[in-house]
Amino acid sequence: MQTVGAVLAAATERLKQADIAETPRLDAVLLLEQASGLSADRIRLHPADRLSDDVVAVFEGLLQRRLAHEPVSKITGFREFWSLTFRTGRDVLDPRPDSETLVEAVLAAVADRGAPLRLVDFGTGSGCLLLSLLHELPQAQGLGVDLSPAALAVAQENAGRLGLSGRARFTEGDWGAGLDGPFDILISNPPYIESAVVPTLEPEVARYDPPMALDGGPDGLEAYRRLVPDLARLAAAGAVAALEVGQGQDAAVAGLLAGAGFGGIAVRADLGGVRRVVVGRKVA
Repeated sequence: MQTVGAVLAAATERLKQADIAETPRLDAVLLLEQASGLSADRIRLHPADRLSDDVVAVFEGLLQRRLAHEPVSKITGFREFWSLTFRTGRDVLDPRPDSETLVEAVLAAVADRGAPLRLVDFGTGSGCLLLSLLHELPQAQGLGVDLSPAALAVAQENAGRLGLSGRARFTEGDWGAGLDGPFDILISNPPYIESAVVPTLEPEVARYDPPMALDGGPDGLEAYRRLVPDLARLAAAGAVAALEVGQGQDAAVAGLLAGAGFGGIAVRADLGGVRRVVVGRKVA
């Protein structure tokens, strides 16, 4: 029987040598947590604990998947976002810290977090944006829209796990087609990668995130052109719209919102300094 410390050290070195992970030891800890059922703290604090051969074999299988560039979150099935734990998988875009900028932007624009606000999230995926906002807005109701039934199943599971099923509902749809408003908060993290760039993305993204959640057409702006007219139609007077954008796309998306009747356009940068979220308010 091998010890936790020996297995962890060997796996960390293999990940380093393969130049797979930015955080090889953390990746190894999370995979060993999944394989063994031990907590991450137990793994870190008790390196002399011994692991059964069965656990080591399961761990090796998970490690091989990581060595093939599969993200840890896809392997374990979970990812933290906004200090909440979300189910993820191959049917949804992995929740990423950059997207927390959108949650921050919306909350900064809400005058009364206790108001009975109506939210809609287009291309909801895992539901991480909508559910994080509902977590912070206790009287709000939300609708998540997605073209993928598999993604909607993931979002619905996340709503249940977070105790938000009573205030979140999900529907299959093509952006705002067939929807009736009005909504007070309208959000989206649509696909915004240029089609020609998608195959060149890092393997963790190109191989394991759903293509329809990445590909934004020839210039990356196709989804915004389709979505913004729906935002204008469905927004209540004074409603807040917040859209995540790719690097260098903020000016174009701000122009689309302004042309559709949104004012007070502002842009928020993520922690890396990228102008990540465009926010506007529907003019009455």
